[in-house]
Amino acid sequence: MKLTVGIIGAGRIGQLHVDNLQLIPQIRVKSVSDVVTDHLGSWASSKKIDVLTTDYHDLLNDEEIDAVFICSPTTTHATIIKEAAAAGKHIFCEKPVSFSVEETEAALAEVEKAGVKLQVGFNRRFDPNFRKIRAIVQNGEIGQPHILRITSRDPQPPGIDYIKSSGGLFMDMTIHDFDMARYIMGSEVVEVSAYGAVLVDPAIGEAGDIDTAVISLKFANGALGVIDNSRRAAYGYDQRLEIFGDKGAAQAENNRATTVEVSTADHVAKEKPLYFFLERYTQAYIDEVTEFAFACLENGMVTCSGFDGLQAERIAKAAKKSLETGVPVRLQQEASPTVI
Repeated sequence: MKLTVGIIGAGRIGQLHVDNLQLIPQIRVKSVSDVVTDHLGSWASSKKIDVLTTDYHDLLNDEEIDAVFICSPTTTHATIIKEAAAAGKHIFCEKPVSFSVEETEAALAEVEKAGVKLQVGFNRRFDPNFRKIRAIVQNGEIGQPHILRITSRDPQPPGIDYIKSSGGLFMDMTIHDFDMARYIMGSEVVEVSAYGAVLVDPAIGEAGDIDTAVISLKFANGALGVIDNSRRAAYGYDQRLEIFGDKGAAQAENNRATTVEVSTADHVAKEKPLYFFLERYTQAYIDEVTEFAFACLENGMVTCSGFDGLQAERIAKAAKKSLETGVPVRLQQEASPTVI
């Protein structure tokens, strides 16, 4: 049995998904669309892609295509989700689903009505380190969770043009950590307090955003969480997590090129963290598309649902409101729907 796939948006992440999908024998990547394709001809030919088009509707109208990957700008996601659902396609959508909770809710309603699958691209859920931490929490090895601490710092900030269209630090960067907080804790966030500053690049502040943040979370199970973010860590991509409970604690440290540590009379040294997300989460990107593909082929559950994407957006919105008002923001609790 084969799953025929189309890719909407052929930037860095779209091309990465093509590479990873082609590792799976049961997958055929038939078509790719992008608003500009002049530079993609030789690439598409090398990947044996049959159709290269500037109109993503060509993919939605193709009866052979079973599923689409939405890797286009965030402002297009909700519209394409609705159209793909109406066309009966299963959907993998990069985060966030949209910049508007209301738009996301409307898109998810169309997915539910159509009965297709939707997975949101929170790739960190598929990282082997974080998956092991989640399993440790779920099996009770550290007892009742008390404190979750997440550190997420990029090696360098993106360009200002990207900052202006990103939706802000909380929606663009911290949203991964909001999803990770729910995933690890197994409990919803009920209150958010956010603090932010511009310490990396004044131009980021001039663009209306922040580049440094500390966010405090309260969970429905009574536990607490702390997330710290920076757009620039001089030593590389800093991705660490700790969960502390009444019976112990578990930590996930940074991935490095090797585990070698050199000790001399002058210093103790080990290699810096892997440089950025493509290196750090290589296996996670492979695993997320593999699991989505088999959820479609075998009518299984997706690992990161549209509801998960919606909840992360709600937390991001609450964090922004807390930053703007200077007070904690409570979140209304929403029941998780049945996930297809």
